[in-house]
Amino acid sequence: MAFPQHSDYLIIGAGIHGLSTAYHLALALKAKGKGDGGNIVVIDKTAIGAGASGIACGVVRNNYFQPAMRELMAQCVEVWESDAEAYSYHPVGYMQISPDSMFEDVASIAEQQKAIGYESVFIDGEQASADYMKGLFHDWQAKGITSVLHEKKGGFANNTKSLYGLAGKAEAQGVRILTGVKATGFQSDDASNSIKAVVTDKGNIACEQLIVAPGPWAKTIWDMLELPKTVDITVDINCAGEIHRNIPMWVYWSLQEGTLGVDPDMQKTNDGKLPPVIHVDSDAPLYSDVDGSLITDEMWGVYYKPDFHFNGVQGGAAPFKVETDPDKVAVDPYGADSPEFIVGPEFAHMWTSALAHCQKRFQGQAPKYNDQPSGGIGSFTPDSFPVFDRFRDNCYFITDSNHGYKMLGVGKLVAEELLGTNSRLLEPFRFSRYIEGKLHPLSHSPFPWS
Repeated sequence: MAFPQHSDYLIIGAGIHGLSTAYHLALALKAKGKGDGGNIVVIDKTAIGAGASGIACGVVRNNYFQPAMRELMAQCVEVWESDAEAYSYHPVGYMQISPDSMFEDVASIAEQQKAIGYESVFIDGEQASADYMKGLFHDWQAKGITSVLHEKKGGFANNTKSLYGLAGKAEAQGVRILTGVKATGFQSDDASNSIKAVVTDKGNIACEQLIVAPGPWAKTIWDMLELPKTVDITVDINCAGEIHRNIPMWVYWSLQEGTLGVDPDMQKTNDGKLPPVIHVDSDAPLYSDVDGSLITDEMWGVYYKPDFHFNGVQGGAAPFKVETDPDKVAVDPYGADSPEFIVGPEFAHMWTSALAHCQKRFQGQAPKYNDQPSGGIGSFTPDSFPVFDRFRDNCYFITDSNHGYKMLGVGKLVAEELLGTNSRLLEPFRFSRYIEGKLHPLSHSPFPWS
């Protein structure tokens, strides 16, 4: 098939957001009698799921302290549930297991999940929490836990399978997915403040609407579009509306994830079923499962699940900020030539010790850690929450601030906005929230995205 010279809807990025937008846009166009996916083109400089979507841990959860995030994730879970087989989705549930310092935050999440009809169970108290966890795992032994929020929905998906399943659904609607095509610039119409064409290394593609879904390469495309490098943020300090000026638009965090090379069946529940995804935040001292030394006496957090796709128990821990030149990171977010960007022995030691802290079955398993490059670089906005908004006249930018893979439903909402229906669920994530002071509340979690 010839290289396209024109596309009504041109999408940059064949990750979760780009593919979801393409698929749902094709369905919506067909439903409105405005054609089909044949006028939608997705380009990616490498391959389907070659970026963050392809190495994500795959957790799908509603566990957010921020009301806007909870409502959006409830919609996303519905989309995951709509075709669990194609999306390789496992609706096993999700558990937030927390110490007393997070009790009020988690109790608030539980109440607001109840208010929006999102099924969950909240366990209050140290003994009740221990009993509840031992009802699932006989060897549960985490200390200092005073609450458990057990979401009955959510779970995880096998990321590569889900992305190719999504791509297949899009292509079945006529969408063209072109891999190995790199966007290198844009041709603008200054009179209308719009993008006329995307310049690629294979040729120019004129477009009526441009949708950018670049994942960790957000800064690269952002700069190519000459969008603001810094933002002014209004912070409501004692109702004074203080403005913090010239805050960098982008910050990078090194994501810490890996796999313990054990039989995934090792993490079955007492009744032999696949368990919920486990997320533990703790302020109990964490000691090494290797030599008994103190790893940390500060707040720490981990998450984990059995995964037959990765052939082990997979999970992660809180990320750390990348202290380096952001322009270098933007060129290669996964920093293959930068060892500090790859998960190292500090993570493996901490994470496997945390697993042993939580469940006795993981004691002595640290040598089985799968020592391969994992994690990656996450591209975060100033407040660590997504921006879904229009820039220029015909450019829609999807930057997920590393909340991305679980947000399968965002593409459906973006497709509706492209066709003229503004989404109430996406409204809290506009770029204007920074100067308007419409910021999302922050929790006590050690994870920047919670």
